[in-house]
Amino acid sequence: QVQLVESGGGLVQAGGSLRLSCAASRSIFRLNAMGWYRQAPGKQRELVATITDGGTTNYADSAKGRFTISRDNAKNTVYLQMNSLKPEDTAVYYCNLRYLGTSSNYWGQGTQVTVSS
Repeated sequence: QVQLVESGGGLVQAGGSLRLSCAASRSIFRLNAMGWYRQAPGKQRELVATITDGGTTNYADSAKGRFTISRDNAKNTVYLQMNSLKPEDTAVYYCNLRYLGTSSNYWGQGTQVTVSS
């Protein structure tokens, strides 16, 4: 079982930046994707960005041009750099790990991001 531990959430003013980190508790196998999803109050969880261990990225339209996902495979860690934050980015952000071609899917406990106007 892999545990994902997130950090870096908090309160920031609109236009500000935050960097989220998510570390896996142990080494993870190849052919995986790590990423970030978010869930605002009263809304469904939605994709923010994902990155495979080969470096292929995928972004939600709302994240393109403002957020950057990256990872350090040696540290089993994924990052999300969020710039030009907007109040509508306020949500709980969840880290995700899934093994490609399988049903194995893991979630972190979530970290709150609040953007004030």
